[in-house]
Amino acid sequence: MREKIVGLIQEVTGKEYDVSVEPSEDLAFGHYATSVALKLASASGKNPRAFAEELAVKLRAADRGALFERIEVAGPGFINFWLSKEAIRGAFLEIVNAGKKWGTQKVVSYKSLVVSKRPVIIIDYSHPNIAKPMSVAHLRSTIIGAALYNVFKFSGWKTIGDNHLGDWGKQFGVLIAAYKEKSKLRKDINISELMRLYVDYTARMKEDPKLEDVAREETKKLQDGDKENVKIWKAFYKISINEFQKIYKILGVKFDYFLGESFYKPMLGDVVKEALAKGIAKRSEGAVIIPLDPLPPFVIQKSDEAFLYSTTDLAAVQYRVKKFKPNVILYVVDNGQSLHFEQLFVSVRKLGFATNEELVHAKFGLILSEDMKKLSTRAGRHIALEAVIDQAIEKARALVDAKRNDLSEAERAKIAQAVGIAALKYNDLSQNRQSDIAFRWKKMLNLEGNSAPYLIYTYVRLKSILRKGKKQKTLKADAPIEPADLKLVLKLMQFPDAIARVRETYFPHLLTDYLYDLAKCANHYYQSVPVLKSAGELQSVRLHLVSAVAETMKIGLGLLGISALQKM
Repeated sequence: MREKIVGLIQEVTGKEYDVSVEPSEDLAFGHYATSVALKLASASGKNPRAFAEELAVKLRAADRGALFERIEVAGPGFINFWLSKEAIRGAFLEIVNAGKKWGTQKVVSYKSLVVSKRPVIIIDYSHPNIAKPMSVAHLRSTIIGAALYNVFKFSGWKTIGDNHLGDWGKQFGVLIAAYKEKSKLRKDINISELMRLYVDYTARMKEDPKLEDVAREETKKLQDGDKENVKIWKAFYKISINEFQKIYKILGVKFDYFLGESFYKPMLGDVVKEALAKGIAKRSEGAVIIPLDPLPPFVIQKSDEAFLYSTTDLAAVQYRVKKFKPNVILYVVDNGQSLHFEQLFVSVRKLGFATNEELVHAKFGLILSEDMKKLSTRAGRHIALEAVIDQAIEKARALVDAKRNDLSEAERAKIAQAVGIAALKYNDLSQNRQSDIAFRWKKMLNLEGNSAPYLIYTYVRLKSILRKGKKQKTLKADAPIEPADLKLVLKLMQFPDAIARVRETYFPHLLTDYLYDLAKCANHYYQSVPVLKSAGELQSVRLHLVSAVAETMKIGLGLLGISALQKM
């Protein structure tokens, strides 16, 4: 509907403007409103109210009552739109008939891009380091990236999820040295043992410089392709991937590719040579840099000829553009890497590795403790992600046991896992990703606030109503919609807009905001409207409305990676 209103405004003005159209919170002021007249009047030096009145006359004439019952001016120059009953009924029938596909849209344009065929987006997210257990620091990238992946895929994009693993570098020389010192290759060694080996050897290197020499030699042997070291590295890789996949399975997260730093290793030398040959890079004190004034120079090779993350990221952009031909490459990485991505994006433009592709850093803040301080442990700042997940499920289980001791052990365990994971995800996704967030367990598991349990419980209640009622298979074109139903229908109509805004901004909280508002609206509806006691065809209409709300909530929660339970 936003697009239709924007299109109507552009039609009567004859120009394409960046028009803001918002749904009205108070239906007394219309169903939708825009401040476009204030903006246009200011640019032309006209009186905003008079300009809005002129524009409203033109809009009414162009619409001819097809979509809007009323178009009126309010305040200093806001234009309010009231949809006609026919338009509302038509939209409701469209929602009901769309079913599981409600909210999908044909992509014809994206920001400044005109899309002639199915657009492609690559989303780079999660990227843990192998030979180390995933820490809580990987949670936000994993959850946010997966949600954005789901939204774009649902919206018809060819969506490619890539887990750019930290699987190469000098840390593996340290680990190989430590491993050779302690034991022979064992099939049963796990990722936690590898972490302990690394931490112990690193601590001892500070006391014994000879150990650092050994680690440096093992690194060189690995980079030179030494058979034994490559075999050990591959074993570490396999152990790590198996451990990561266990976590991803619990979180319900999948990837299309695991193209880590090691994948790009053969390309790095050519990237540096090309940068030098094009005159984009130069040598400085033995290192190779790309000058980026006013930004700091981008170092792509050290004076000892070693490559860096910057080199790998340059190679990754070059490879991705050639291989996948993306419209957008999206990096879901923390705020601390902002400068790196500024440098990367300018560098790939200079090198010609990316031209029309949109490069985006979807940055996010830290995860903090409940008192908004950095998380820490006695052993350092590594807090295993698996332990946090277990804690979420454990706390959810206590809630389930307290509320539903009538259920079997298996049912309670299943609900606890689903609710615990949902609470963990929703706590993250419901907040502005650029802000620091905290684990406030009481809020996360609250059945009455803006939380995953509240949304899931609302869905369960809607499904309970549907089980008790009997709706007709299809709705008639003139199906009655009463004033009591109107607000909920209008809220449903806003679902595609919510998804579109997530695509435009990469902020998943815009979808959670919508779902929370929909849940509140639905709760008010079934508490104040006698759905099951409504007579005749009206009962069927209302059951279809409840069904559409339940389906929308299920779709929306699914996009967030949250399961909508049938029982809770």
